[in-house]
Amino acid sequence: MENRDTGRLTVDQTDYKTRLSRSYAERKPYAPPVPGRICSFIPGTVVEILVSEGDSVSEGDDIVILDAMKMKNRLKSHISGRVAAVNVAPGDRVTKGAVLVEIV
Repeated sequence: MENRDTGRLTVDQTDYKTRLSRSYAERKPYAPPVPGRICSFIPGTVVEILVSEGDSVSEGDDIVILDAMKMKNRLKSHISGRVAAVNVAPGDRVTKGAVLVEIV
């Protein structure tokens, strides 16, 4: 008789029959990061936005200053391109993973 908590887990293309915890079964699936999205890596407050929509940016340019845990963090561009959208304003409180700026 099979336990209802039993499930399949695949590791390196090998299937294993195992008991899965509820937190594992209900976890948020992994999604790879999108290179053009500048996201908050920690909850905080937007102090300053250093770009505007339509601006050209290079890889490594400062994009946003985020105040988190009493530190001012400079979020940098991961790619070169054009700023397509600025989704926040100075003073906005943001959660971890919030998309702040989009670059195409």
